[in-house]
Parts: sequence; structure tokens; C-alpha cells
Amino acid sequence: MGAADSDQRVHVRRKRMTGKERRQQLVEIGRELFAERGFDATSVEEIAARAGVSKPVVYEHFGGKEGVYAVVVDREMRTLLDMMGEALTAENARGRIERAALALLRYVEENATGFRVLTRDSHVASGTGSFAGLINDIAGQVEHVLADEFAEQGYSRALAPMYAQALVGMWALTGQWWLEMRKPKREVVAAHLVNLAWNGLAGLETKPKLRTRQTRRPRKNEPEQ
Repeated sequence: MGAADSDQRVHVRRKRMTGKERRQQLVEIGRELFAERGFDATSVEEIAARAGVSKPVVYEHFGGKEGVYAVVVDREMRTLLDMMGEALTAENARGRIERAALALLRYVEENATGFRVLTRDSHVASGTGSFAGLINDIAGQVEHVLADEFAEQGYSRALAPMYAQALVGMWALTGQWWLEMRKPKREVVAAHLVNLAWNGLAGLETKPKLRTRQTRRPRKNEPEQ
């Protein structure tokens, strides 16, 4: 091998990235580090070192790790919300609930790193907070499905936001558990989620009341009844 060939290979290895390519690289590296270590434990130094650049390069593109984190969270949120939005276009309410549960689990399965970032402790850099924002945004879409179903069944539409939060919270927390377990299969987990959610919704009481009698504990220095 001649000296010219060696010099050419070194030149290829050292080819500079475009600004767009560098930003994408830093986002991907930040995504991995935030998933592994969390926001607080990740430093600009680590992001730069893993990318093979100096710290000023990270600051130039994102202004710091907060900027990298905000982009990572925004991309993951949009990916998941797009998948959920597509799932909620089924013709009937049961179908929408089934497809939504499957969509969430498919996102967890195909984007495990991103889901770990979203479900770690939220940070101010993510705006409303990643996990809280995730549940609120998905619940906002599910709310419309439940409101229509409630109206058909004679329940108050005003209760749909509360039930949407409960439903999506159940899905999201199950997704966190399944992220590590990966058993049973995605379709089986989705079927059980729908079983609990749909059959529970199907048996709703119009005016539910607690059946366990609540007793008030006497205040300090107050004689018991």
C-alpha cells in the first residue's frame, strides 16, 4: 500500500460533518446518555467526549445539555403522539382503545431508549415535564373518544378528562413495567389492558358511590363519639 492510499484513507476518516449531521449525532448521543443516566447525571463533557468533539461544539449547536434534552424529548413526544393519533382513527370506540394500547406498547418496543428518557424524572428543560406531558397529551386525544362514548351511554361528558387520565396513566405505567419485562408478548399485554379498561368502562355506574363507610377520626382534644 502506497503513502498516497494511506493519506487518502486518513482524509476519509477525518471528513468533517455538516452542521445538520453534527446536530443529529449530538441528539442521538444525548438520547442514549439521558436514557442511561438521566438528565442531572449527564454532562456536556460526556456528550462532547462521546461525539469526539470539544464542549464548545455542543454549546454552539444547543446552548448546553438543556437544549439537547429539549430536542430529544420533543422528538420522542412527537413520534409517540403520531403513533397514538393514527391508532385513534379506528371506526368504533373499542377498536380505538385496542389500537391505542397496541400503539403505546409498539412505541415502547421499538423506541425503548426514547421511552426511558420520557419516563425518567421530568426536568424543566422539557417544558411541562416529560412524563406528565406525555400522559396529558395522549389523554387529550383519548378524552374525545371517551366523551363520545359517554354521551351515547348517557354518562356525563364532563367526566371524560378524568377517565382519560386514569386510562392513559394505566397504559403508561404498564408500559414502564413491560419495558423491562418484555413478557408476555405485546399483543397479550394489550389484550389484558383492553380487558380491564373496556369491560370496566362497559360496567360504569352513572352515579358511583364508595361502599366502604368512611369514619372520621376525632381531632386532638376532641372526645370520641
